[in-house]
Amino acid sequence: MAPSLLLCGLKGNIMSTKPLAKLHYAHHDEQFHQILMAEAKAYLAQKGDHRFANSALLLKNLLLLLFCVVCYLLSLHQVTIGLFALCYFGFVMSAMLANINAQHDACHNVLFRSRLANRIFGRLVTLPLGLDPHYWQVRHVDYHHIYPNIQGYDLDMEENGVFRQTPFQKWYPHMRFQPYYWPFIAGLSLPYIAWVFDWSDQLGKTPLAADKKTLTGIKGWALFLGSKILHFIIALIVPILILSSVGISWYSVLWVYLITQMVSSFIVVCLLLGTHWADPAFYTAPENNQMEHGWYHQQFTTCCDWYPSPKIFNELLGGVNLHLTHHLFPGWSHRHYPALMLIIERLAQQYQLPYRRLSYVELLIQQQQFIRRLAQKPDKQSSD
Repeated sequence: MAPSLLLCGLKGNIMSTKPLAKLHYAHHDEQFHQILMAEAKAYLAQKGDHRFANSALLLKNLLLLLFCVVCYLLSLHQVTIGLFALCYFGFVMSAMLANINAQHDACHNVLFRSRLANRIFGRLVTLPLGLDPHYWQVRHVDYHHIYPNIQGYDLDMEENGVFRQTPFQKWYPHMRFQPYYWPFIAGLSLPYIAWVFDWSDQLGKTPLAADKKTLTGIKGWALFLGSKILHFIIALIVPILILSSVGISWYSVLWVYLITQMVSSFIVVCLLLGTHWADPAFYTAPENNQMEHGWYHQQFTTCCDWYPSPKIFNELLGGVNLHLTHHLFPGWSHRHYPALMLIIERLAQQYQLPYRRLSYVELLIQQQQFIRRLAQKPDKQSSD
């Protein structure tokens, strides 16, 4: 996802509805781009492969979805709240993994060759989490990928007055405690996207409306509302109605629903958010809308890769850990990322670009250092 998404954290107040002026990057990285693309194409040609998902990846995602359905059906047959919670947790966690492994690729149109098939799949697999896949895709692909860590352009990092995410955001006294309350904020991330971001976008309260990227008309509203209602029916109403017959109260089901949603959100944040919080650079848009550096410099200085240990966990992470690689090759299935990562690392060293690949422990340490640094009250010069 991601998450996105990608991709995370409690983000976003209601923004201006004015369209964002397009930013332009300098052409300093053209030679690097040409050689990187040439080597990537040579890698595919040598394997006789393509950039989309293969049968093995589709099978893995099918098994995840099957496990999701099985856990959901099992949860409806439990007679104690504890067993229901355990099965329901499996339902939400497997749905979250399916979104990381498959929906992330689908939103970039590389899970299937058909764009329609990717859209249909994305609409179905996001139902357990309540997210609207259209708005997640637009925010992720059209804004975050193009303008990572740029104030006012990366819509994943909007100022909210609760959690300070960039040095350009206003500091409030309560933010000195954000190293302690950040897990709660992380747990609210996906619910916040589902019930604040999605509705703000649909109601035309964000730049997406000005950029004509919203679901409009009767069909658009029907699709949006239908997905939200279907999420509630599947995730909440059906369990409440069925489990009431065995004495499990509606409020117990509601608590399980809320807790599992927050836990899944927290896990996504822990997997993904540090990739943009590990010794990152942040930027503001210049008045002439012309960035002084190239697009590749923007990507290398704002995110990184990390690799799990043991490596088998890489198969469950859907490529979100190789996040810089994903930013450079969003139009490729994540099954290629380990090989592309090695190409990027070698060429980055040759062209003196700051490639970073961390262990997960290193990622967490740098993430916590980042949170603590932004929790401190800035001096007057840096806050102006």
